[in-house]
Amino acid sequence: MILGFGEVMARFCPPDRARWRQALPGRVEVTWGGGEANVCASLAMLGESTRYVTALPRNALSESLVASLRGLGVDTSRILWRGSGRLGLYFVEPGTNQRASTVLYDRESSAVSLAGPEEYAWDAILQGVEWLHVTGITPAIGAAACAANLELVKRARSLGVTVSCDLNFRKKLWRWRPGTDPAALARECMSQVLAHTDLVVANEEDAADVLGIHAQGTNVAVGQLDVGGYEGVARRIVARYPGISRVAITLRESISADHNNWGAMLFDGPSDTAHFAPCDEGGNYRPYEIRDIIDRIGAGDSFAAGLIHGLRSSLLGSPRAALEFAVAASCLKHSLPGDFNYTSRDEILALRAGNATGRVQR
Repeated sequence: MILGFGEVMARFCPPDRARWRQALPGRVEVTWGGGEANVCASLAMLGESTRYVTALPRNALSESLVASLRGLGVDTSRILWRGSGRLGLYFVEPGTNQRASTVLYDRESSAVSLAGPEEYAWDAILQGVEWLHVTGITPAIGAAACAANLELVKRARSLGVTVSCDLNFRKKLWRWRPGTDPAALARECMSQVLAHTDLVVANEEDAADVLGIHAQGTNVAVGQLDVGGYEGVARRIVARYPGISRVAITLRESISADHNNWGAMLFDGPSDTAHFAPCDEGGNYRPYEIRDIIDRIGAGDSFAAGLIHGLRSSLLGSPRAALEFAVAASCLKHSLPGDFNYTSRDEILALRAGNATGRVQR
């Protein structure tokens, strides 16, 4: 059983890549999204046994959300239903060409941001769990959520549960301690989580923003990455947090909102080896060139889900194979609207094997 803990929200998006001032008043698209829930949904669709825990108010919106997760095969039986708090919301204005996507959060006083560690039935939540996945998003929304997240990680690690953490720094969050810089607060709180973590997942900016560890030769703002520099980043993370055995970093080069290059690195601590994917026939790193992106939100979560599945799967068999699977899974996510990655294991394996033509399957 794989457990995810965090906040899941209603996601609002204008149709046809319109701007909000064009779309409103009018109809909008509503789906669900949240880093840890996205991972659980993807894992369930890959055939894994998953459980998702959050705190929600008892109302029709929350019940619809839970029904959606349950319909994908996610165990929602341990969700905390609270008498106070609200469902968090977020609003996405999709970018295109040289216009960037934007995200507006409306999650203050959400139920999960208010729920302290004493409210959760941890023993029941952790029953049968072999793997726990958390992120840096939920601790960023409030002191109570941060404390609950840390308590769960500590309990899981004490039981021998494997813990993965996606750093997921969000500069618009981490505002719950007045007078403290968001990056400094993130560093303080996430360092406590990483002390009890086995696998760290990050993007090309997270290590710098949260841990102050920078990749040489990289300028993310202009889409310039020196992928070799991330091996050094991973080694420094492992050296700082001895309990961490693996570090995965997604590598995105943004040419425009519609055109990205996409790949990743997995550093395996026990063998002191860095793996990159995808690679050409000569073993040289060559990222997927993704054009005409439908939606990039959730790509990192689909990568984390693919990596967890790959590392647990005896059929994939090695860290390199797991990484290749994860990168292929997250590449395909860019073709789908919404947060969840509705791609099958067979589709992912086909792309990993080199079938990238998009030919009609009859």
